[in-house]
Amino acid sequence: MANTIIKTAKERMEKSHESFQRELGQLRAGRANSSVLDRITVDYYGVATPVNQVASISVPEARMLLISPYDPSSLKDIEKAILQSNLGINPNSDGEVIRLVFPALTEERRKELAKEVGNYEEKAKIAVRSIRRDAIDEAKKAEKAKELTEDDLHQMEKDIQDVTNEFVKKIEKTAREKETELLND
Repeated sequence: MANTIIKTAKERMEKSHESFQRELGQLRAGRANSSVLDRITVDYYGVATPVNQVASISVPEARMLLISPYDPSSLKDIEKAILQSNLGINPNSDGEVIRLVFPALTEERRKELAKEVGNYEEKAKIAVRSIRRDAIDEAKKAEKAKELTEDDLHQMEKDIQDVTNEFVKKIEKTAREKETELLND
């Protein structure tokens, strides 16, 4: 019982960390990264389809993404989807491929993005703490149902806190790395 509660909490915390990493991947750091296109969908024959499923995406230069549609007729739709997104980059099309050129970030924009990293970090920590609270509540219910002894409960609370601390440190490390990438790019 005790191992199951801790294992479930750990899995949920890992998913929160992965979600946090995906959110950070969406932040544009002045260098080309195909993950900025992950949330953009194209109206492809009446179906909202992610860009990476209708085109190949490559990074020929540090500040450029090259989007090559599998179906040349979808070029205009991809271009339109990128324009309608809040990406802040105008697509350049030559009729065969689309180029997205990432401008260098200004110092002010770097600081704004670093602040945004801090907001994402706090949300991730709140999620991890919420998982901790759920796990401790579950352990207390198990103790009330006589599935755990009081000593087991105290040990379990300590173990859950240790797992929580581990994931908070992971989140902080990931956030520091992203801030360094943003500020020193």
